Amino acid sequence: MIVKILGSASSNFHGVQYNDKKVEKGAGELMLMKNFPSFINENSSQEGVRNYLKSISKNEKVKKPQFHAVISTKFQQYSKEELAKVAEDFMQEMGYGQQPFVVFKHTDIDRSHIHIVSICVDEEGKKISDKFEKRRSMNVCREMESKYNLIPATEKEHQQNNKIFRPVDYEKGDIKSQIA
Repeated sequence: MIVKILGSASSNFHGVQYNDKKVEKGAGELMLMKNFPSFINENSSQEGVRNYLKSISKNEKVKKPQFHAVISTKFQQYSKEELAKVAEDFMQEMGYGQQPFVVFKHTDIDRSHIHIVSICVDEEGKKISDKFEKRRSMNVCREMESKYNLIPATEKEHQQNNKIFRPVDYEKGDIKSQIA
């Protein structure tokens, strides 16, 4: 597994909008919505979800309250249920387990990967600590690989000696992945 924390680059929760566009194009699906009130659900508009997340970010000192992470299972394919469990465990271990969060699965490239969008301000208006967040996320990732008996990304990269090269087909799309 590989985790990438995209940071809090948004005050308007553009992570929700980005992922909804993928769903609209048929390149993704909404997998899970957790810790939202009953009036915010799978049928809610992206604007409704974004407005709710903005409304609960009560700390004005936090200018960009979005938490956005990508978890890639580059070397294995998983079911929707398995990926949802991985997302829930990841959020719990990172300290965001009680926060409202949305999980999207993307299907536009070869590998399974999910996007998790949440908020980094708790219900009391306090910023959830992001101290050493990237390092912590990698530690959580290694623990989850062990817990779920997943192939560690670091181990798999060392085993890629027998690569078969094939020409890049630009018409197929996703050129970056083909080159990799």
